[in-house]
Amino acid sequence: MSIPFLKGHGTENDFVIVPDPDNALDLTPAAVAALCDRRSGIGADGVLHVVRSAAHPEAKGMAADAEWFMDYRNGDGSIAEMCGNGVRVFARYLQHAGHVTEGDLTVATRGGVKTVHIAKDGDVTVGMGSARLPEGDVTVSVGDRTWPARNVNMGNPHAVAFVEDLADAGDLYAPPPFSPPSAYPEGVNVEFVADRGPRHVAMRVHERGSGETRSCGTGACAVAVAAARRDGADPSVTGTPATYTVDVPGGRLVITERPGGEIEMTGPAVIVATGEIDTEWLENAVR
Repeated sequence: MSIPFLKGHGTENDFVIVPDPDNALDLTPAAVAALCDRRSGIGADGVLHVVRSAAHPEAKGMAADAEWFMDYRNGDGSIAEMCGNGVRVFARYLQHAGHVTEGDLTVATRGGVKTVHIAKDGDVTVGMGSARLPEGDVTVSVGDRTWPARNVNMGNPHAVAFVEDLADAGDLYAPPPFSPPSAYPEGVNVEFVADRGPRHVAMRVHERGSGETRSCGTGACAVAVAAARRDGADPSVTGTPATYTVDVPGGRLVITERPGGEIEMTGPAVIVATGEIDTEWLENAVR
């Protein structure tokens, strides 16, 4: 027996895609971690479990607004609220499978219903909602160095620190310590950001539950929001959109924040392979 899967990436943030319209599969945290293992499994930063909203208990309430639910899991098997690059790849899969065509669609996530536009040139734009900026000072550390960080919530938590050089982030194998602990009781995605030019930054990220990844869509949005506030370009104050180019190790994303608060992220999404998961292997891997 086998389970169909696909492999895809958005700016090299890569995913195992598991189509399961009727939510018939029991994807335990151990199974997800086994699939994402880069040596003994398929290898990915996370799993995109593709389920019809009406078939998933967490998404039934969104079924009238979005047919498909992105049941996203981090590489360690933990559940995440949202994944910006994942939504773009999820939409590309729906197009690849013939469920949608170019143009507009909606995708249900644990962070709410997201609007998506698949362009003819191949790029995918996702309406990421608006950012929340919790009050309170936050710091992040690497070794004996500490930086102030901006607390930005994009449906999942981020700490954005501006640094002189991206090498200041260290190896990012382990989660960078943050303070105070109460700011992120369930952990946090940490972005280290360096300037590249006017409204142009570069970032590295440690994603909660996955380690350093080649890209993070919600992280790029959080970085653009933090940079706009730092630069005095808050659209709610200026009345004009703020667009930032955000370079990630895996490519480039373009983030626009509108005066009403809506944030749009544009970037590539690619399906690279299809295959089958051997169920006997998976059962043995999780024992």
